[in-house]
Amino acid sequence: MHNLVIDIGNTNSKVAVFRSRTLVHFESLAKLDIRRIAELLDTFEVSGSTVSSVSDEQAAVIALLKARTRYIEFSTRSNPGIKNHYTTLSTLGLDRWAKVIAAQRFFPGEAVFMIDAGTCITYDLLNEQAEYFGGSISLGIKMRFQALQHFTGRLPLVEWKNENMTIPEGSDTNKAIQRGVLQGVAYEVEGFIAQQFQKDNKVKVLITGGDAAFFMNQLKDCKFADQVQHEPYLVLKGLNEVIAFEYVQKN
Repeated sequence: MHNLVIDIGNTNSKVAVFRSRTLVHFESLAKLDIRRIAELLDTFEVSGSTVSSVSDEQAAVIALLKARTRYIEFSTRSNPGIKNHYTTLSTLGLDRWAKVIAAQRFFPGEAVFMIDAGTCITYDLLNEQAEYFGGSISLGIKMRFQALQHFTGRLPLVEWKNENMTIPEGSDTNKAIQRGVLQGVAYEVEGFIAQQFQKDNKVKVLITGGDAAFFMNQLKDCKFADQVQHEPYLVLKGLNEVIAFEYVQKN
């Protein structure tokens, strides 16, 4: 029996199939296609499913999952034992909450600092007592390039491909923009991590999101590099844990 989980983000939708805690299938879709979801339900013996979405426009997909699987409604009230002190649960992003759940389930009794480098960059801490007080939300890399072009009269919109791991020297205007944005955001991420290590040098740092590989490359020589790990499927793992937890609670 398998679980199917969907994380619908600002840019892409990530779809994964788990057998217990083992990821057996993953794909990223620019547009979520109900026909593709039906194909996955046919291919795998899916018993449980859930969706994390930043929008409310997936009624057809959810209806399909409800009809063919044991669908779990995921919300910020889904809680496998975390002391959640966030004061506005209605505005807490479901992807952020799924990451916190993954941290609590995979690293019980440990402090985990999560960085999601996607459209936005989010920073969230779950402490050793499984307490969550919130975190920080910052501009993602592409959003920073767009802001420079949008709010100035003459600066161009500079394209950047996240498979490019190097930060160029600012030898012309385009490269100066690249250097400013990329070096600045790298300093930001390293600074957030350093702040956590000042408080607790045993904290585990997980980096996820589409630009995670860039930051892993920038952090490879820092003093805490051995405590930073890339977790590309952190949100999806958290969603899978929600299904497993709800199943145990009801049986």
